[in-house]
Amino acid sequence: MIMKTMLPCRMLPVLATTALLASPAQAENIDVLMSSVFPQQQPSYIGFDSVVRVDIPESSNVDRKYLIVDFRFHGTPPQETVQASIHQICMTLIKDRALIRSLTERGYDMVSVAFDRQSQYDCL
Repeated sequence: MIMKTMLPCRMLPVLATTALLASPAQAENIDVLMSSVFPQQQPSYIGFDSVVRVDIPESSNVDRKYLIVDFRFHGTPPQETVQASIHQICMTLIKDRALIRSLTERGYDMVSVAFDRQSQYDCL
């Protein structure tokens, strides 16, 4: 199931940085993988961010560290296109077991997809 999360306009307790997950090679792997998801460039891959919720204690069961892969549509697509794109992006990530293992080892709790700055869709 894909869940949509609305992002607040101000995320003061959140530390967001463009990720160098473990090394430049790991970041390059995500960029190469995500750039190849849609050959016709619709939606276009923009990049990714690593987010750490510093307001949540490490001992909490709440997701604290997550990766957001960012795409943009040219115009406003139908909802069916958005859902199909989310599925394709998430499945591409999930099928890359080495990447998922690497993210898990680095403490990532979740991966999300974003098409704008207002909302994100959780993959895992």
